[in-house]
This record gives sequence, structure tokens and C-alpha cells, in this order.
Amino acid sequence: MDARSIREQFPILHQEVNGHPLVYLDSSATSHKPIKVLEAVDAYYRNDNSNVHRGVHTLGTRATDKYEGAREKVQQFINARSTKEVIFTRGTTTAINTVAHSYARANLEPGDEVIITPMEHHSNIIPWQQAVKATGATLKYFELNEDGTLNMEDVKKSIGPQTKIVALTHISNVLGTINPIKEIVELAHRQNAVVLVDGAQGAPHLKVDVQDIDCDFYCFSGHKMCGPTGIGVLYGKQELLENMEPVEFGGEMIDFVHLYDSTWKELPWKFEGGTPIIAGAIGLGAAIDFLQEIGMDEIAAHDQKLTAYAMERMSEIEGLTIYGPSAAKRSAVVTFNIDGVHPHDTATALDTEGIAVRAGHHCAQPLMRWLDVTATARASMYVYNTEDDIDKLVSGLTKTKEFFGNVF
Repeated sequence: MDARSIREQFPILHQEVNGHPLVYLDSSATSHKPIKVLEAVDAYYRNDNSNVHRGVHTLGTRATDKYEGAREKVQQFINARSTKEVIFTRGTTTAINTVAHSYARANLEPGDEVIITPMEHHSNIIPWQQAVKATGATLKYFELNEDGTLNMEDVKKSIGPQTKIVALTHISNVLGTINPIKEIVELAHRQNAVVLVDGAQGAPHLKVDVQDIDCDFYCFSGHKMCGPTGIGVLYGKQELLENMEPVEFGGEMIDFVHLYDSTWKELPWKFEGGTPIIAGAIGLGAAIDFLQEIGMDEIAAHDQKLTAYAMERMSEIEGLTIYGPSAAKRSAVVTFNIDGVHPHDTATALDTEGIAVRAGHHCAQPLMRWLDVTATARASMYVYNTEDDIDKLVSGLTKTKEFFGNVF
């Protein structure tokens, strides 16, 4: 793939920040949007704006066709068996919470175990903390190896008859670690446990086949994969979703409403109460078209090459620590610190050079404690980044280190 020509399709990248051409290295937080996505959202509001499913007029029909057409694109993108298994949500956080509320609280009891990992985003920790508190179940954690990969021997020992739910990230938003989710799903299913995968970082960077993985739930967000903010997906196996109760009640998700009781629509609509995120879904559909035109295998190969180059170049800087596994075991994330420089100072200094990186705990405080740091800086790449961006990052980091070295 030609990242330089792809970059031309992102208007936001053609600007200067603090007198320098923008170098955007924060795509793990949110990705930018290509012209195709911007035009799809704009066209909906300009030409087709209407509520979906409810009206028989022309605008309502066109909006409904585009909205449900986006669902079909998601189904094909992740290879779900049916559109009934594709629930539109506000994002990964909402998708995980839906499972933690609707499935977990109905199926957990004292003595049961939920197992997650220390590398999880807060959105895949707190819902399970609350679920076990509400049911009397127990929350456990798999161990990590020194390089930030999962200790598979501990995984094998930990999953047992008491394990009811395993929830883990496909790719760590801090370490970039790519977890062997298919193997873990197999281990969990041997004990009749269900598996939820947080795919917020996985779906943008890897080819996802939920039937091949055989996970029970897969959650991801549109805004990290060139789509709009405020739209996400909960994939769930149909037999599980059929037996789950909705968590939001109101218009659109009902079948019949009586004075003292109501019944729900069939899947997927029983989980989509109220006016849905219509423009967001249409934009996500356009983003999927954009990514598939490039090819998910090509994107993964680009990520691998750029990550290896970034780690090699950044390792040349004395006093810079990179956290996590080798480039071969991670996706397009490099988290680091410079000795004696707070990561917020690193990010601020880089911003004066037009370079955008993330600094903080990255919504992963348990992992920060595991790393024995309070915060880190993070550079994350995507389809529009090039080796030139990495060279500018290394130059900026070198200047940052020299500046703070002279100050202190």
C-alpha cells in the first residue's frame, strides 16, 4: 500500500501546527477521516436526513436503506453469520457494558469467575468489577510475561470449571501486544465459558473473522477505524443475544406495548432503543469500504513495517525506554518514556514541533502500576503514516531530551 497517496485522502492532515506540518501519531485515541467518510455523512444530512424504520415516505426509506446497508457492511467486514448478530452502539464502551449488564448479571452467581488481563482499557475492567459486585462472582486476572505478552501457561491453569466469562483485548492500547485470542477462545470453550473480545484496537488494524475466532462477543468503535465518533458495534452470537434482555428501553426496540407490560422486537433492533446513530452508521459503512479498498492484510503489513522502523529508530535515543514486546508481537503502538522527562512534558515539547502523541495513563492505570510508572508517552500509527513521520518524531524526541537535559 502507498501510505503517501492514502494520506492525500485525509484533509485534516494538510495543515500546519505551531508552524510545522502536522505529524499525527495518536490514532489509537482516534483516527482521522478520509474524504469518502466525510462525504457519506454530509450526503446523508444534505439529501436523506430522516428517521429510520418508522416512515414510509421517500426520505425515510432512503435513510433506512443506508442505515441497514451499513449493518450489512459490518457483517461482511467481520464475517458474522447474520445481520442479526450486529448491534449498533455508541462505541466499544457501550458494547462491553451491554454484555456486562445483560449477559453477565443474568448468568453469574457466587462462586463463578470472570477472568480478564492487567493490560485492559478501563472500559474492559470497570464493567466486570461492577458485574461481580452485583452477583457475588469473583474477578481474576491472567498473568503477564516480562515483555507484556500474556503468560499462556497461566492462562491454561486459570481457566477452569468456575470460569464463566473471559474478557480480553485483541490488541493492547498501551503495549500494542497482539493477544492469541483464538487459542484463548478454544481454552475457554472447553470449560463452557464465553469470551468477549475488546476489538477497539483490533478491528482497525487486523482482518477480523468472528466465525474463525469463534468468540462469543466482539466489540469495536468506528472512530478508531476512519469512521465517525459516537458509533460502534457489538457482535454477539445469535443464540446468546436471543436470550439477553435489552438494557435501554423506549421507542424502536418494542414489538407491542401494553399498559403494564411490553414485548421486544427481534434482533438486532431490540438492543437499539430510541433514534439510532444513523449518520454514524452510514459513516462507518463508508469507512469499511475505504479500508477494504486498501485491504486489511495490507494494512497489517504496513503497521508491522512501520512499527519495526519506529522501534529501531527510537532505540537509538539513549535514555529512552520502550514498553512492551518486540515489533513482531505488536501492532502499530510504541509506548515510551525518556529518563528524567515527564511524558506530559515530552508530549508538549513534541507539539511545538507539530507532532501529536498521547501522554498519560491511557485509561489503563492497572497496567501503569504493572509497568511501575505513573504515565507514559505513546506514538500510534495508522494507514496515513510514513517513515518520514517517524523520522520527525525521532528528531523531536532528540530535541526534547537535549532541552530538558540542559534545563536539569
